[in-house]
Amino acid sequence: MATRVTLADVPPATLALARLVVGSLALSPLARRETSSPPPTRRDRWTLAWMGIVGFGAAFILGNWGIAASTATNAALLIVVEPVSLMLLGPALLGERLTRREALAAALAVGGALLVVVNGIPGVTERLVPHWRGDLLLVLSGLAYASYSLLGRRVLDRHAAGRVTASSILWGALAMLPLALGEWLAGRRPVWTWAAVAGTLYLALVVTALGYLVWNWALRRVKAARAAIFLCVQPVAGALLGVVLLGEPLTVFTLLGGGLIVGGLALAFGSVAR
Repeated sequence: MATRVTLADVPPATLALARLVVGSLALSPLARRETSSPPPTRRDRWTLAWMGIVGFGAAFILGNWGIAASTATNAALLIVVEPVSLMLLGPALLGERLTRREALAAALAVGGALLVVVNGIPGVTERLVPHWRGDLLLVLSGLAYASYSLLGRRVLDRHAAGRVTASSILWGALAMLPLALGEWLAGRRPVWTWAAVAGTLYLALVVTALGYLVWNWALRRVKAARAAIFLCVQPVAGALLGVVLLGEPLTVFTLLGGGLIVGGLALAFGSVAR
């Protein structure tokens, strides 16, 4: 929601760059204080660069382009690409096998997320087809987001979350510089209205800096596939915000989907407790 509103005044690459620069500056004091981590190896540096360039830079710009070319409904639907990718690829690439309880929790969460975002809209397929280019960009963005966690899982075993987050965000910002410069040279300049400034700061400080700091802190402690279960909360949160802020109806699909996600989270928490 914040991204779509801000894109009305700020071009996609410029918005991605602003998010990453402000987010990196916000986390730099924390990263400097985390002295317990060993110096990163050459392999770690390459991994952090890839996390930033693909997991932040590519994910942000593909997501911005996709949102601009698609619809809010489709964007909400395709949020589930990231958690599903983590659930499928985490065990294969990281060797993190899910227990039967965790697999059931994941299935419930994904099923609930799909119910929430489809939301019983007639002709969903017909609505998706006209926006296939934007939807494809959103799918690629979700895969790029998933690659961040899959790559970061091993680095986070050796380094503090603040340092990993700040370093990867900085790499993402460097990757966005040429694209943002291209927008500027093409005459696509941002209009810094109060709404644009507020939206950019929210995306940079809350979603990027704080959100990824908390995510990386959690990823150090649990399997990537298990952590992905909790990402399925996003469609429910989006639906509830739509009800509260936009007056959208609270449908039976939202309630049923939310119930399945809560059930999946309860199973996941129960597995952690054991």
